[in-house]
Amino acid sequence: MKNALAFLFTSSAFALCLNASALAQSSAKTRPTPAKVPAYSYAQSATAMAFATDLAERRNLDPAWVQKQIGAAQRLPSVIRLMQPAPSGTPKNWAAYRARFIEPVRLRAGQRFWEANRDTLARAEAEYGVPASLIVGVIGVETLYGQHTGNFRVIDALTTLAFDFPANHPRAAARSEFFRSELEQFLSLAERTSTDPLTYLGSYAGAMGWPQFMPSSWVKYAIDFDADGKVDLFNSQADVIGSVANYFKSFGWQPGVPTHYPVRLDPAQSKEDFETLLAPDILPSFGVASFTAKGAVLEGPALEHTGKFALVELQNAGAPSSYVAGTDNFYVVTRYNWSSYYALAVIELGEAVQALLPRPPSTQGVSVASPAPATAAPPPAPTPNPTP
Repeated sequence: MKNALAFLFTSSAFALCLNASALAQSSAKTRPTPAKVPAYSYAQSATAMAFATDLAERRNLDPAWVQKQIGAAQRLPSVIRLMQPAPSGTPKNWAAYRARFIEPVRLRAGQRFWEANRDTLARAEAEYGVPASLIVGVIGVETLYGQHTGNFRVIDALTTLAFDFPANHPRAAARSEFFRSELEQFLSLAERTSTDPLTYLGSYAGAMGWPQFMPSSWVKYAIDFDADGKVDLFNSQADVIGSVANYFKSFGWQPGVPTHYPVRLDPAQSKEDFETLLAPDILPSFGVASFTAKGAVLEGPALEHTGKFALVELQNAGAPSSYVAGTDNFYVVTRYNWSSYYALAVIELGEAVQALLPRPPSTQGVSVASPAPATAAPPPAPTPNPTP
């Protein structure tokens, strides 16, 4: 019966297609073909062309070349939509966010990547002091080890966001200025390396390669770790590994310091103390004594930590929030992406991949032996503290 129904449905659908085709052919002479709307190129934008002239003068570039590149950029409505701010009141969910990255496909890919680059990862860890697990975690979260590096032309994405950033965004002016700076860095990089800027593909924000470096990060932190005379974050896994390690070291990574410790909240903690702990967000601001005096409960090695802590909150939609005591190294991880959710996902993915290896390639861990952050219900009706 199932096959018979399938046959009837297929036959009917095929007949409908034939009828539609015949109707389309019979009316083709009387119904005009809709004109294709041409893409908007920034050669039509006086603002973009003025920027190109100014950029060329400041960077000592050929004005005709700069105008040609920016003029060839097309406005991408999809990029504008993707940059729209999230609706207010959208709940955050750490458990759901984590599940996107700590999952079998990414873990297996991470294990293959680590095993294929074991020596390079060990060298990067030795030279920069950055754990291999953190490097592996970043590359896995960013692009699933090179599988998803983006299919937007970088020139289109950057130019669209430089001159047509969504006006309803709360930081539209600052973000437009940021992307104009990134467009400038991108064109300067392409000119210095004698590469065609129209051939680069990346994310909708213009991030490039396996580590998804923005152009300014490529210029500042990307390195030639395979010593072949060029920096290639698209094809050289050694350059990718070395560049990520160099990035974290440049932002102040401290070898041997955990990224975070488990923390509980004292049930007797006052609302005022809770809000005081959350106020700095992910910026470490409290020594052990002041941290614990305000109701943060630490145990074991955390009590001997000589640096400062941040009470990092990870919301779980309608469930109680999760908390960790973030150190300066946790803050360093957030310099890659300004989000505590991102940082903890990177850390935990790297550690989960490392746990799959036959033999640990490093004795230096990123965080304490705590597979998941402690959870605790906050005091009654605290003021929520949004994570960037």
